[in-house]
Amino acid sequence: MAHKLFSPNNFINAQLRDFLIGRLWLREHTPFQQKTIEQHIQMGLIQIIPGVQPISTSKKLFSKNNWRCNRCRNEDPEFFASFNCAKCEQICVYCRHCINMGRVSSCTELIKWIGPPRKIQLPYEPKVNLSHLFQWNGTFTPQQKRASEELVDSVKKNQSHLVHAVCGAGKTEILFPAIAECLMQNKRVCVATPRTDVVLELAPRIQKVFPNTFVQALYGGATVEHRYSPLIIATTHQLYRFEEAFDVVIVDEADAFPYTFDETLQQAVQKAKKPDSPILFVTATPSDELKDKVKKLKGGYSFIPRRYHTHPLPVPRFDTLFNYQKQIAKGKIPRKLLEWTTTRLKNDEPFLIFFPTIELMEKAVPLFQKLHLKIEAVHAEDSNRKEKVLALRKKSVPGLLTTTILERGITIPKVQVAVVGAESGIFTSSALIQIGGRVGRSADHPTGDLVFFHHGITLEMDDARKEIIRLNNMEVLS
Repeated sequence: MAHKLFSPNNFINAQLRDFLIGRLWLREHTPFQQKTIEQHIQMGLIQIIPGVQPISTSKKLFSKNNWRCNRCRNEDPEFFASFNCAKCEQICVYCRHCINMGRVSSCTELIKWIGPPRKIQLPYEPKVNLSHLFQWNGTFTPQQKRASEELVDSVKKNQSHLVHAVCGAGKTEILFPAIAECLMQNKRVCVATPRTDVVLELAPRIQKVFPNTFVQALYGGATVEHRYSPLIIATTHQLYRFEEAFDVVIVDEADAFPYTFDETLQQAVQKAKKPDSPILFVTATPSDELKDKVKKLKGGYSFIPRRYHTHPLPVPRFDTLFNYQKQIAKGKIPRKLLEWTTTRLKNDEPFLIFFPTIELMEKAVPLFQKLHLKIEAVHAEDSNRKEKVLALRKKSVPGLLTTTILERGITIPKVQVAVVGAESGIFTSSALIQIGGRVGRSADHPTGDLVFFHHGITLEMDDARKEIIRLNNMEVLS
């Protein structure tokens, strides 16, 4: 009797394969038995990659080696350090740049699936996957419809695309048909964004639209499920853990910090997508650099100057707030800011007050809590900020003091916004435009107060106001 030829396919652990496909994972943190992993390594199904490896910066014979982290691709010498490693009992070098995701050192092993891909088993024609139910009953404005169709066309052509749409234009909804097109063509999609808050906002909305699709949300502290997801919503930092995983990457809020200032995050997006896959950029405030980048890629471009409810963007008013730092330090809320907040409380209007620094904001918190005990504050390191934003949305708290962490990605009906110290360097024109975009997003409440408190008007403040007025004039003309 003839014996079956040996085939690795007969011994593949499907769950391990589905978890590792497209991932670059720390071997010691992999949620599978090391024995199973070792078997797949021996069969040539999993590749081992050193976590940190030396690279030569010179072709000279005795040149000094620098280092590269193979997870985040960092090569900056300032982000490497050495230590006495108890594991290998030698001096190891580790990467400080991505240390928050688990230490990667010169004796660390990263693993990557290089075996056969997972088979897609469908009762339908194999090139079209009808199992991803697309359930959205909304309607597009003519501008939204045009942009959405242009985005789908770019997906079909496998070309990059930039969607430039004002705050409140309905950018997320515009993405739905493009995502649906990808899923129906069995393409794996990642929606990446620099901010955790945006992931928390997007994931449930997208899951609702694709109820039969396993949508995985990845951010710092999130639970990672051990199965394959065709649609991932992630912070750009999480893309350090992927390599040649996605057929399409959508970068939402493509101008946001830290993505625009951290080259390794931009490299992470390139690394996470397959070599010839397109990137779709979405933002309300694209930089000239981003526009040029998409142009060089011969990508598509869509522009929406109008909010989905057709009302104009709120134009900020400037109001002086002299010596606000000294007054807050002395335990006093400046008079104009006090009157503004008192009015919001009296009118039962949710509010956001942006501060230039955490230090100043924390000094202000107890002062505002004398006005209302439930006023809260949030910043980037606040582990409870998701709950606090939800509480504001539910009107459990009347308002939040915040840093620029909430400048984008959240929608609160009827919210009113004030910026304290709008002249501070942290408040760039794009940041101020994004902050202003929190106001008037709801069709039921398309207006609201937007005030920039300052002790000197800056060019950034002026530019933000002029750009908002320019976009509103385009609304009239369009």
